[in-house]
Amino acid sequence: MNWGVGDFQFLKSGSDEPCIQPIESSHLAVVDVALAAGFGSLRRFNALFQARYRLAPTALRRRKRAEPSSQIRLKLSYRPPYRWETMLGFLASRAIPGIEIVDAQRYARAVALTGTDGGMHTGWISVRHLPARHALDLEVSLTLLPVLPIVLARVRHLFDLTCDPHPVHEGLAGMNTLAESMQILGTRLPGSFDPFEMAVRAVLGQQITVGAARTLASRMVSHYGIAVETGVPGLSHAFPSPERILELNGDIETHLGPLGIIRTRARTIRALAHALSTGELDFGPGAIAEDEVQKLLTLPGIGPWTAQYIAMRAMAWTDAFMPTDFGVKKALAPRTAGQIRELAQAWQPWRSYATINLWNALH
Repeated sequence: MNWGVGDFQFLKSGSDEPCIQPIESSHLAVVDVALAAGFGSLRRFNALFQARYRLAPTALRRRKRAEPSSQIRLKLSYRPPYRWETMLGFLASRAIPGIEIVDAQRYARAVALTGTDGGMHTGWISVRHLPARHALDLEVSLTLLPVLPIVLARVRHLFDLTCDPHPVHEGLAGMNTLAESMQILGTRLPGSFDPFEMAVRAVLGQQITVGAARTLASRMVSHYGIAVETGVPGLSHAFPSPERILELNGDIETHLGPLGIIRTRARTIRALAHALSTGELDFGPGAIAEDEVQKLLTLPGIGPWTAQYIAMRAMAWTDAFMPTDFGVKKALAPRTAGQIRELAQAWQPWRSYATINLWNALH
């Protein structure tokens, strides 16, 4: 499984060139690079590589005698403009210590992913902005090469790289009648790298501040997260997997309660873990957000706000909306929830982006 990145599209992905750097600057066999890129056949990889670059992979390695590197460096393009500082600020305020580092220039995180071989692959990623190239500069530790297609898909999702900002801007231009520059061309929808992590964070964030939810998530990570050797100060763990939560013996509240997570939310987290591990819930590519929202609403402790927030960030649903959200209500005061819901009808199918605009307007 290569998370929706077919082998032809993967190799033909414009400026991304995901196969070049591992061939140039690592000692990995070409067949290992091909398999990591999602190809089932070395012959097909060689043929497409030759067609794309007019050069055989082995010839490239002979021509480019670079020093071996411990990371892969890729450029992921986007449609300009891109409000990078706004995206980085959003992620910074929610970064979980141990998992994520966000500073003025970059986003970095520890990663643990299960590959097609069933093995766990751990490492780190770091993302910076290349505005002159209309791209993000992605560094990936070489240890994640076997799951590189998954990493690429998740980074694209996290940073909303497939978005065409112009239709969004046109659809939400009317928001500027509410306040000057509420809708700015290039605003992106912050997604997620780990859908279970995002779902849990939504549950932890019910009726408390962003900072308080971040503290609870940090405690979960320090007690039950997956240890990751990154060599990067501040990056030490990945978020616990659904399976890790389900492995906790006894009542879930006996494990999460001492961390400050109340009983109802602890039980909701366990229900989410069970639903995702069994496939009852699907946040992956191809899933229909509206259907998953309805499934979420059947789980204990999940109401409309939580279900919509999960769909917005874990599934990149462009039309999620939460009329009762504190930030939305504050930005649109003194309107009632009903009036807000009616107002937002004009923002379909971009209400998730409208929500980000309303939150941004508060800062």
